[in-house]
Amino acid sequence: MQTGAGFFGSSIGKKIVMAITGIMLIGFVVVHMIGNLQLYLPAHDGVYALDTYGEFLRTLLHGSGIWIARASLLAAAGLHVWAAVGLTLMNRAARPIGYQQQQYDASTFGSRWMRVSGVVVLAFIIFHLLHLTIGNILPGFEHGKVFHNVVTGFQVPWVSAFYIIAMVALSTHIHHGIWSMLQTLGLSHPRYNGLRNGLATLLTIVVIGGNISFPIAVLTGFVR
Repeated sequence: MQTGAGFFGSSIGKKIVMAITGIMLIGFVVVHMIGNLQLYLPAHDGVYALDTYGEFLRTLLHGSGIWIARASLLAAAGLHVWAAVGLTLMNRAARPIGYQQQQYDASTFGSRWMRVSGVVVLAFIIFHLLHLTIGNILPGFEHGKVFHNVVTGFQVPWVSAFYIIAMVALSTHIHHGIWSMLQTLGLSHPRYNGLRNGLATLLTIVVIGGNISFPIAVLTGFVR
């Protein structure tokens, strides 16, 4: 058995890295979406629940909690991209001459678009951080006013459009990612394939549906 760098340099090692980091990233997406659902809660004594939630995150563990989470997510994202690039290069090296005609019988739309959707999601993450964390994309950003910043941001049509497009890209990435992750973890069997697909579909619908509802709610005036 390969150990150390040899194991992680192998195809199975990179797939395991992708599976573990995928669990971390999907977990973050789910928790982030659940937290953002507080956008729909009414203000209490003039304070929006989303602002209170943001304050809790900023002060967790005396302010170090948010940075620990960010560092962990950054490391997971970096390793995820490293493993994905490594697997792509290994696949190309194994077949240096491409197919004369593409055959998609054994692949899905999500699997064929994983790299493209990954690039779109990565671009969105950078934009999202600049927009709602750092606040240097659009005018009107107010530090600590999460509700105000979200509503103000999504009132700009192109921002909401980009957000929705990124969520569509994320949906293909999450669905195929969950399917592949469970396969890597040993659940590749006809008996479990229906469960794998159902779990991937359900989680994708819940997360993407919740996230897309935010810009739509703002654009339609349901949240203002």
